[in-house]
Amino acid sequence: MRHFPIFLDLQDREVLLLGGGEALEAKAALLAAAGARLRQAARFSPALLEGIALACGAGAPEAELRALSEACRARGIPVNVVDRPELCGFITPAIIDRDPVTIAIGTGGAAPVLARLLRQRIESVLAPGIGRVAALARHFQQAIRARLPDLASRRRFLDAALDGPAARLAEAGQEAAARAVFAAALEAAGTAPPGSVHLVGAGPGAADLLTLRALRLLGEADIIVHDRLVPEAVLDMARRDARRIHVGKARGHHCLPQPEINALLIRLAREGHKVVRLKGGDPFVFGRGGEELEALRAAGIACEVVPGITAALACAAQAGIPLTHRDHVRSLTLVTGHTREGRLEVDFVALARPGQTIAVYMGVTTLGALFEGITAAGGDAEQPAAFIESGGTPRQRVLRGSFAEVARQARGWVGGGPALLILGTVCGPDPARPPASRAAPAALAEA
Repeated sequence: MRHFPIFLDLQDREVLLLGGGEALEAKAALLAAAGARLRQAARFSPALLEGIALACGAGAPEAELRALSEACRARGIPVNVVDRPELCGFITPAIIDRDPVTIAIGTGGAAPVLARLLRQRIESVLAPGIGRVAALARHFQQAIRARLPDLASRRRFLDAALDGPAARLAEAGQEAAARAVFAAALEAAGTAPPGSVHLVGAGPGAADLLTLRALRLLGEADIIVHDRLVPEAVLDMARRDARRIHVGKARGHHCLPQPEINALLIRLAREGHKVVRLKGGDPFVFGRGGEELEALRAAGIACEVVPGITAALACAAQAGIPLTHRDHVRSLTLVTGHTREGRLEVDFVALARPGQTIAVYMGVTTLGALFEGITAAGGDAEQPAAFIESGGTPRQRVLRGSFAEVARQARGWVGGGPALLILGTVCGPDPARPPASRAAPAALAEA
């Protein structure tokens, strides 16, 4: 972020406008709408800077604009020279005005036209009366603080009130009715509601693969309890003041053992917090979400599960592998490569059967044992395979080849990211065509 977004109070403060032309006139109209008193000049003089809150320049000679920029920067006065980012101390965003709601969109001066296009998109979905909802909240601001001195209680009340009947009435222009409904809701508030936990799937790591429900809950949560595989881009979708607790696990190292995670979720909910337990992929696909749900239900904690895109789906989609191609596959098997007390507990005979796709999670260290077990049970060592690292993210890498080749190469190839093995004819170059003879193993390829 090159420019820090900030809203200035210019009510009854002086602003210098240097130069002239259409661009400066547009700036003058915005500044006047914000209550500024405008001081206009054709040529620059340092005396013009006395008592001003900020300065804008356009349509003046180059030397005048540079002098304005240098003098303002020396005095710490915000300055904007139209279409000259190198001379600016601040830039003017594209603005959506729904007083008292103001939305500003900036591109750091790189693409002002894009900012205007984004403004148009937001304008098309933003309720015209949203400013009246903000005005309603402002009217009750002091009453809310008096009734609900606790920040968490105020937040919970406003989350509901500003997306409820009173807000709908305000949007429709029914001010008196909106105030009556809001006042009644505030009068009924004050009793701390029980906390809750949402077990939310964060998907493979790309922020735009979150579900809409997951995104909404991240915006409402008081506390985010998250795993190691949840990236900053996803955590940044949460409310800025939400507390984050990292409980991630890595191979061979648990930041917090599972029983302690369960106890933490129960304690936070009993304290009245809205908790999002954010887990990579899907909570119920090798994510131990089932154990957490059982513990929360046993403790009487309200809990909801929000699915996420699991690794097998994300990896296959980005790699162009159809997990259930109708010409080849009649079943899809999800397997964990994680060992229990040092043993790989899987049904090798079932995995050796043809006509299926197998997706193996957490199988980096046990891939050799998996290969030996499946082939010993009659599985095809030359069937196509794909080993995918950091699947579903911009960092995805794919190692392709026969099962034997991938099993031999994968341990040294993987770079430390989460990895998943997909095994079956759907990993071949053309899954719609019957598999080639086993006499000619597929060449190892990295995509």
